[in-house]
Amino acid sequence: MTTAQTEGLIGMLTVLGILVLLVLPSVIGIVHDRRVDRQIREARARREAEDLRPADRPLRRRPYFTTTVAHHS
Repeated sequence: MTTAQTEGLIGMLTVLGILVLLVLPSVIGIVHDRRVDRQIREARARREAEDLRPADRPLRRRPYFTTTVAHHS
């Protein structure tokens, strides 16, 4: 290989490396979103299969709390 070919190869690999670094976070995010979507679908299917809210059991609700923060100087 000549010097020009070696420099061209190094430049091409550098650009490819930068491209991978730019695309990698997006790919990781897409994979994460797909996994979360799958877990939600599985949980929904389990809930429908088990029927978690039978008619004879009252619906439990979370208590609702509010807070007021006053600014003091």
